[in-house]
Order: sequence, then structure tokens, then C-alpha cells
Amino acid sequence: MDILFAQIQADLRSNDALRQSSALLQALQQSAAGRDIAVIAKTAVEEIVAAPASTVCKKLAFNLIRSTRLTPDLWDTVCGGIRNDFHFPDPDVTAAAVSILAAIPSYRLAKLIADCNKEISDCFDSPSDTLRFSITETLGSVLARDDLVTLCENNVNLLDRVSAWWTRIGNNMLDRSDIVAKVAFDSVGRLFQEFTTNRMSRLAGDKLVDSENSLAIRSNWVSSMVDLVWRKRSALMARSLVLPVESFRATVFPVVYSVKAVASGSVEVIRKLSKASGNAAGGNEVDSNAEKLVGVSDVVTHLAPFLVSSLEPALIYEVGINMLYLADVPGGKPEWASQSIIAILTLWDRQEFTSARESIVRAVVTNLHLLDLNMQVSLFKRLLLMVRNLRAESDRMHALACICRTALCVDLFAKESVRRGQKPLAGTDIASLFEDTRVNDDLNSITSKSIFREELVASLVESCFQLSLPLPEQNNTGMESRVIGALAYGTGYGALNWTEPALEVVEVCRPCVKWDCGGRTYAIDCYLKLLVRLCYIYDTRGGVKRVKDGASQDQILNETRLQNLQRELVKDLREVNTPRILARLIWAIAEHIDIEGLDPLLADDPDDPLNVIISNIHKVLFNIDSTAETTNRVQDVQAVLISAQRLGSRHPRAGQLLTKELEEFRSNPLADSVSKHQCRLILQRIKYASAHQDSRWAGVTAARGDYPFSHHKLTVQFYEASAAQDRKLEGLVHKAILELWRPDPSELTLLLTQGVDSTLLKVPPTAITLTGSSDPCYVEGYHLADSGDGRITLHLKVLNLTELELNRVDVRVGLSGALYYMDGSSQAVRQLRSLGSQDPVLCSVTVGVSHFERCALWVQVLYYPFYGSGAVGNYEGDYAEEDPQIVRQKRSLRPELGEPVILRCQPYKIPLTELLLPHQISPVEFFRLWPSLPAVLEYTGGYTYEGSGFKATAAQQYGASPFLSGLKSLSSKPFHKVCSHIIRTVAGFQLCYAAKTWHGGFLGLMIFGASEVSRNVDLGDETTSMMCKFVVRASDASITKEIGSDLQGWLDDLTDGGVEYMPEDEVKTAAAERLRISMERIALLKAAQPRPKTPKSDDEDEEEDKDKEKKDGEEDEKKKGPSTLSKLTAEEAEHQALQAAVLQEWHMLCKDRSTEVN
Repeated sequence: MDILFAQIQADLRSNDALRQSSALLQALQQSAAGRDIAVIAKTAVEEIVAAPASTVCKKLAFNLIRSTRLTPDLWDTVCGGIRNDFHFPDPDVTAAAVSILAAIPSYRLAKLIADCNKEISDCFDSPSDTLRFSITETLGSVLARDDLVTLCENNVNLLDRVSAWWTRIGNNMLDRSDIVAKVAFDSVGRLFQEFTTNRMSRLAGDKLVDSENSLAIRSNWVSSMVDLVWRKRSALMARSLVLPVESFRATVFPVVYSVKAVASGSVEVIRKLSKASGNAAGGNEVDSNAEKLVGVSDVVTHLAPFLVSSLEPALIYEVGINMLYLADVPGGKPEWASQSIIAILTLWDRQEFTSARESIVRAVVTNLHLLDLNMQVSLFKRLLLMVRNLRAESDRMHALACICRTALCVDLFAKESVRRGQKPLAGTDIASLFEDTRVNDDLNSITSKSIFREELVASLVESCFQLSLPLPEQNNTGMESRVIGALAYGTGYGALNWTEPALEVVEVCRPCVKWDCGGRTYAIDCYLKLLVRLCYIYDTRGGVKRVKDGASQDQILNETRLQNLQRELVKDLREVNTPRILARLIWAIAEHIDIEGLDPLLADDPDDPLNVIISNIHKVLFNIDSTAETTNRVQDVQAVLISAQRLGSRHPRAGQLLTKELEEFRSNPLADSVSKHQCRLILQRIKYASAHQDSRWAGVTAARGDYPFSHHKLTVQFYEASAAQDRKLEGLVHKAILELWRPDPSELTLLLTQGVDSTLLKVPPTAITLTGSSDPCYVEGYHLADSGDGRITLHLKVLNLTELELNRVDVRVGLSGALYYMDGSSQAVRQLRSLGSQDPVLCSVTVGVSHFERCALWVQVLYYPFYGSGAVGNYEGDYAEEDPQIVRQKRSLRPELGEPVILRCQPYKIPLTELLLPHQISPVEFFRLWPSLPAVLEYTGGYTYEGSGFKATAAQQYGASPFLSGLKSLSSKPFHKVCSHIIRTVAGFQLCYAAKTWHGGFLGLMIFGASEVSRNVDLGDETTSMMCKFVVRASDASITKEIGSDLQGWLDDLTDGGVEYMPEDEVKTAAAERLRISMERIALLKAAQPRPKTPKSDDEDEEEDKDKEKKDGEEDEKKKGPSTLSKLTAEEAEHQALQAAVLQEWHMLCKDRSTEVN
């Protein structure tokens, strides 16, 4: 291998272009084979890039540079070579040199562009097509990136130049050469895409910057480019038609984006952001709405022929997607959307473009509402089949959410149109829309391998619940406003109009109660929850209302349908396959069935609904199936017992029948002691209710419309695989539905509405000093993190504190922990030149984070005081001058560098809390998840609390809480904003936080502590040390292991150094000390007890009586033997009491918060 490399290097040093090009090709082959070719790259840079060479050799050398990593010194040489090539007589060589600009690291790019700006501008005027193509392509991919925007922000001259270059790129769209015009369209498209997605910047690993100016700069470029395209749209469309057909695709997006921006008014938003509205607004207000609409329809007329005549799938897809994008501008026509959707679906039918199956479905379902009703109905069944075949869950969920929303839209819109006197349209009701043989088979089969039917039912039901909430207000035009307009038209903003489609959904999905889903219950729970809500709203207990009671015809019809549905479900009880669902269905029916309306003559009929319900209750109670124990039978029995209690208290006949069942169950060995106690209690209640028919209070058994079995209500979740699948499905469905119905506002909207208060504009964090006080260089740094990309950028400021001007300073940044550089190198080097005394210089490095682990960046500053002076280290002494090692060393040492001075800085540690994302969660959900997190870590912390002596009494007066003042720093953390809950009592407090790591792990944190008041602080004591207990639970042991490896560091990250870790033995010592002091006090009190002759006070008598009772009780227990009631320790009791207080405290806090807001 060394021989081969030596041969390649020899060929590169020859002046023969043929030998050089073949050597470079060989080097590229070695690079592709994964060998390290750094040696060859060095030779290539010195012999070809930095020296005159042929075009082919230059291009191959630049490809070689892209495939390897160069040292900073070599990049210097490359930049020098590029500068020389700009003046090379052959434009092809200059074009090759221009192409490498995109690969140059951003920290070198600024200087190069500043030095060569005149040459770069001249390239646009070159008569050579190749050079114009190269400069347009390269600048199109470089100028749109974050790094260059940031450079422009700090350099006004550079900003002017770049803005001028963008105008030149825009004008090149009309260039006489086809290849230049095509690449100019591409570059403009990239600028528009980068404005919304930042995709290129992410791929290039650009540094993170949060500032308003960089957004304003890019907005300025985008708005001026949109204006340019809008003004020249006719010429651009004509130019695009003359291009070769394979190049046409690149021209579609820039024109469509600009026309849509002007027609929908979003260009005004962009102008506001660019802070250039004053000078730009004058020339643009002449466009009337009619002119905008004509502009849009011109573009549609220009694109439409390609949908039918083109044979290239990618072009059909591109044109189709862009026409859909135009179809929802104000005044857009449904035909525009239907043409595109038909063309895109034809691609699906032709089985072409299969790589874009997900994209095709997403495009169709997202724009479904732009079609007319007939078209929506005709596409519906076909879409269901397409969605069913999608592989990726998130795509499937999004498509289902869109389809379900469209179904509700179509149903409501058609009914409202009929009410307003229009001709009814067939097949618009929900039953017809989902009347597909495949879907029907799926819904009616008991077991199914696919989970699609559960996703469908859950999405339909959750969409109904979204419809029951107030519709979001939409001021802006666009896709969403059409949907919301249709829903508002259909519901007429009536409070209960949503129940009509919901009733149809409940009828369509009825077979789901018979499913056996392998333990999963989420979809069926959703269904029953909606059923219970509808029964409660229509009050099915009271029977069907009559016209003389004030009921409308629609209401009577709906109530009759619900009553019939309940009877059908009672018949279905016999066919339900799992006791879990049976118990829940019994509850849903028994709670809302109209028992009073049953025929008393059929009391002995086995098909009478009440008899059927009670026979099924018997079936659940006496379930001796072999799987009963593994599937947690206790849960089903509890559910049925609650149903029995409420049903028996409501109706005397039901009470009699249930008394017989419960008596039988009590005496059966299947019942455990808790169930026996519960049965006794229920029997007493039923007996009391039947004995006091007249004095019974109706409110006790009134239906509340609540469904207590859904995941949200179960505080204890048993570890079952099916429960985990349920939770995953629930998360996916909720996410898809919420993204569709309640989308988060875009960044642009937030910035415009909230301005400077927007969380997107973060203030740079406080910098940390990394050097000592007497060091010759001062270095400080701060970091910015982007959890979405998993990247962290460290911004460094280097200040020369010496009197000398340092011509060269190298900053090296190494990594430890989970950090890595995007290019795979082990360290980054930034070369800074000409550091004047006391003159700050900025530099930055961007790294990725691979997993949750402590990590740090290690900074080393090397500066060369003898740089350029020619001074070399003297090797005097006993060594012979001819010693080969010294000769080699002298030869390799670059004489102009001189000896470096190395300054090692302290490591810049990334706080562990930075790698966590706060997770919003309700207290109930927090306690549901808490026991299921397997990894646990407990430790104790101590903090000092400084009291002021009167705060506690003042707090009662002014409503400010004296609690947690020692842990103030917690409230500044991002965790605190989504804190699950805080419980504050006089005795102590409990805080609960939930967070997710960047890589998906889940972490819960509880902090217990005593309140300051409980320790006599603020009641006289000035300062005291408090203790608090931290409990961390995580989904993965590696998370707790990482936290536990340096508990003090974790506490510092969490509380900004406010809490000190206390080892367990110290905690025990402190507890023993407290116990000793309290024992001494008790001993003193006992010693100071008065003589027994004095008469006892009432309080003391009571206390003595209590003591006696206690002793008697203990003796009784000893006689009785073991009790079913557990004896808790004091700590456990306190913990449970705190948890019981959670919900009450949470409601109080919410109430306080809402009153404050009002």
C-alpha cells in the first residue's frame, strides 16, 4: 500500500496532466475503499490545487478534498489556490475552483468571500456558460445557509454583496443558456425551502444561532426574490417551456411559491419580519385581488397540460403537488385540486413512483377538503384501502385523522345543505362512507392480525370528541380555514349539532365490542367513552322525550336511535369475548339504560335486558377461565361490583336480583377478602335503598357521563405488554389528531404576534470563563442547544491579554462523553490570525449528541509568539549535529511557526439537564406512569434557608407562600414550567416533574421536603439547614446510572448549586442527632412532671382514654390473628397522604391561576 501511495504521489508531482489525472482517479478509488488518503490529499493540495493545472485535474483534486479531512494549514493552502484560480485565463479552471466554495468550512468562508467578492461578481458577467453555471449553483447552495446569514448579520458590507448576488441569481433564471437557467431556478427554490425548513443548514452542520436579525436578513432575501418572480412571472413561465423537458421540474416550485405568497398575502408577513416594509411596500400595493387571481390562474394554465401529457412520474408528482398548493388560495377552484389528485392517484394505480407511496397518500388526504362533495365521496373508499397499506405508523395515523375529519365534514355539510333546501346527495352519511366490504369484514371479524381497525375506530371517536370542543378561530386564509368553515357551517355553531355524526359513528363501530384484540382495549375504551357521553347528553335513562315535553323532531329521532342501539348492545353482551370488555360494556349499558321503561310483564323472560345484564354480571364474577388470573381478574370484578352497586340502588327489581347474585358470590371461594367486604357494603346499600324508596336522594345514583375505565383514570397500570401497546397507540392517535385539529402556530406567526417575547428568540446564556486569572489569553464560552437536531454549538470568545500582537492563535476543541463532530474528526481546530492586544475574537464549534450522557468540550489554546520571526528551537547539547532524528525534526519543523505556547483551559461541561426536554403531564398521568418506570435512584440533599423572622405571618396576610424559598433556583429551570404539580402543606412539600431525554427515554423526578414553617424558621430563627429527598425514576437504567455517577453535579445542574448532596451515613447521623435531642427534651419534660395528686385536666383524661383504647385494640388484634387491613409505617402513610392531596391541591392551583388571569 505504501508503494502504491508513493507512486501516486510521484505521479502528482510530475507535470504531466495525464499522469496526474490517473493518479487522482486511483486516489479516489482508495478513498472509496475506505482507506486513509490524508497523505495523498496533502500532495494533491500542494501540487494541483495551489499550482496551475488542467480543468480535469482541478475537478478531481477538489473531489478528493471533499472525500477526506484537511488540516487547518492545508485549508489555508486551498483558499490561496482558489484565489489564484479566479484570475486563471481558462474559465473552466475558474468554474472548478468556484465549485469547491460549498465544501469550505464556514469559519474560513467569510474571509474568502470578503477577499474575492469582486472576482465572484465578475463570474456572473463571464461569457462562459460553464462559469456562470458553476457560480449560480455554488452560491445558491452556500448563500441560503444559516452560517452565511450569521456572517452577514455581523458584516454590513458582506450583506450588501450577498443581497446583490441573490438578485443576479434571480436574473439568471432568464439566462440564454439552458443549464444556467435551470440551476438558477434550483437555487431560488433552495432559498425558499431553507426559509421554512433549514434542511441544508442542518445537513451542513451549521452552528446554532438564535437572533432576530438573522431571520430578518433571510426574510429580506425571500421577499425581494418573491417580488422579482411575481413581476417577471410571464417571462419565467415562457422560459421554462423552452427548457428541455427533463429540466422543467426544477422551474415549478419557485414560480408556484412566489405566486402563492403574493396571492395569499404571506409575502406581507415576510416583509414585516424583514423590517423593510417601509421601502418595499410602495411598489407592491398596486396588485389588486383580481390581478392576483389572474396571476394564479395563469400559473395553473401553464402547469395543467403536464399532468396529462407527461410520461415522467416525478414530474407529474411535482406539478400535482404544486397545483394542490395553489388550489387553496382565495378564489381557488375545486377543479385545480381534482385534476392534481386524479393525476397523483393515477401514479398509484400505475404502480410507478412506489418510493413515494407515503407522500402520495399524504398529499391527497391533506388536500381532500379542496375537492367538491361528489369527488370527496367517490374517493373515500379508495383512500381507506390506500391508507390501510401504508407501512409507517405516523403516516397511517395522519392519513386516518384527515380521513375521519373529512368524513365528519362531509356528513355535517351535506345535512346542513339539505336543511337549507338543497338537493340531498347520496352516500354522504358516515355509514355509507365507511360501507366498504373490506372495512366491514374487518369490523365484524372477532380476531384480526392487523391493528388498522383499532386505529380507525380510535381516530373516528377522537375526531368526534374534537368536534365537540369549540372550533379553533382561524383568521388567516388557507387550508385550515376551509375545513373550519365547513364544520362551522355544518354545526351552525350549535352546541349539540356534533352529536348527530357522533351517533352515526357509534352505530357504525358497534361491532368493536365483540373484538378480541389480545388484551388491547384502547379502541374499545374510546368507543364506550363516546357512547356514554351521548347517552348522558340525551339522557337515555329518562326514555324518549315527547313533543309536549319540548323535544324537537331531530331529538326524538336521535333518542330513539340511541335506545335501539342500547338494546342491540344488550344482545351483543352474550357475544363479547373478553371479561375485561364485558365488565366495561356492562357498566356503560347499566349506567344509562332506561330500566323504568322496561316491560314488567317480561320480568321472567331470559331476553329481558335487565336479566341479560345480570346474567353477564354473574358470568364475570364467576369467571373460572384459566387465563383469568393472568389477565388480572380483580380489575374486572371491581368494575362489575361498582356497576352492581349503582344499578341495584336505582331499581328495586334489579336490587333483588343483584342481592341474590352478590350473596352467592360472597360465600364462594373465588371471592377474596376485599371483594367480600365490598359485597357486604353494597348489599347494605341496596337494602337501604329498597327499604327507603320515597326518601331516596336522586343525586346519589344520577349518571355523570363519566367513563372511569379509560387509561386516563386508572392510577395503577399493571405491567402488561398489551397495556404498553395501548399506550403507544393512544400516543400516536392523540398526536395525529391534535396536529390536525389544533396545530401549533408556525414560527413566523409566533414571531409576528409575540415579537420580542417569543420563546424562539432566546437571549444568549451567561458565558462561563474557561481560563485562570493570570493566563495570557482570556477565553469564555456559552452554548446553544437544539434538541430537534440533537446538536449543540459552543460559542467561544478569545481575548489576547499580552502586550504583543499575536499573528496566529490555534483554538483546539476536543470532546468527551456522547459528543461527536459531524465530519467524524476527533477534534476541531480554529485558526485565528492577527489578535491585537485586548481585541476579542469570536469562534464556534458545532457538535452532535448521540445519547444521554455527561459530556464536556475541552478547549486548548496554542499561540505562536515567534510566528513569522524565523526563530527556531535550539537543539544544543551532547547530540551530534548529524543525528538523523534531529535532522528529520529540523526538516519537519516549519521555521516560520516557531515554538507554540500551549494553554489548557478548564473543560466546558454541558449540564445533564440540557439533554432533557420538559414533558407536560397531568398529576393523574404522572402517578400512572410513575410505578411503571423500572430504574430508581434515591438520594438526599441539604440546602440553607435564611429566614427573616416575620415572613410566615406576613405570607398568610399577603398570600405569598413561604415554602420553597430555599429552592428558588428550581423555578427558573424549564422543568418548572411544565411541573406536574406541587403540593404544599404546613408540614412539607412534594414536587413532581416529568421529562424526556433527547433520544426518547422518560424520566420522572419527585422532591420531598419539610416546609420552613415546620422547623421554626421565619418564626424567630434566622438561618437553618433544611433537607429534601430526591427520587428519580427512569424508563432506562442507563439514565439513572448517568445521574447517579455524579449526584452533586446533577444537583448543581438542577438547582444552580443551591443544594448539596448528603451521603446516606450523614443523613443517618443527622436523624440520630435529632432523635437524641428530642429524647432529651422528653426526658426533661418527664422530670418536670407535676405531682400526681393534682386533678387532671379534660385534655389529659381524653389522652389517657385514647391510650387505653389503643392497648385494648392491640390485645384484640393479637387474639384475632392476622387482619386484612395492612399496617403502614409512618413514612408510607405520609407518602400516601401526600399523594391523596395531589388532585385537590392541583384543582386549587388551577382555580387560583384562572382567577389571576381573569
